[in-house]
Amino acid sequence: MNFSERFSLNFIEKSRYKYLLDGITNTLLITIVAAAIGILLGFIIAVIRATHDRTGKLKLLDLICRLYLTVIRGTPTTVQLLIVYFVIFSSVSRPMLSAFIAFGLNSAAYVAEIVRSGIMSIDTGQMEAGRSLGLGYWQTMGYVIIPQAFKNVLPALTNEFIVLLKETSICIAISLRDLTYGTQLISSQTYDYMFPLLAGAAIYLVIVILLTFLFGKLERRLRQNER
Repeated sequence: MNFSERFSLNFIEKSRYKYLLDGITNTLLITIVAAAIGILLGFIIAVIRATHDRTGKLKLLDLICRLYLTVIRGTPTTVQLLIVYFVIFSSVSRPMLSAFIAFGLNSAAYVAEIVRSGIMSIDTGQMEAGRSLGLGYWQTMGYVIIPQAFKNVLPALTNEFIVLLKETSICIAISLRDLTYGTQLISSQTYDYMFPLLAGAAIYLVIVILLTFLFGKLERRLRQNER
């Protein structure tokens, strides 16, 4: 069987390419929603921990955040996904919701430490300057510190977003029809693993390259605004 015949068998016949299209849609949806959860929760945790490190306040919240970070970063993402799907939602089948929650909570732990490092890298004089202008602590944090920290940690956040995108491939463990699952569906029907897997890998690569370009453009624009 030549190249064109194998291509037709895997992607054209019975419209098998639709498995990949559906998989891309679900993969991107999981990534976007989980990233939104991760950024929101991650920033909150980062601010709590940075506030404790600099002022000694919020001790109880800092303790809870530390425990959360230890548990999430100390256990495999696959195990977390399985716990959410088979334990938390054991009575109902909610694979997509399980993926949102599991990946969102996992991403938040890494985003939190990335953002916290960015906040701590900002000179304490910036906080003092904001307070001297009449801004409260949280106003200074929101208007002065966090925007500067965000610019500093954007490359690291980009890497976290890319890692999150690729980690969604483990959704196959809960039979969620993401991109990887789509390649397996094709292979199970055609008994050809090379073409579907190479197609899946190529799609992941293209998405990563596109994301890297877009985040790089955003980073350059933010740097230009500093001048």
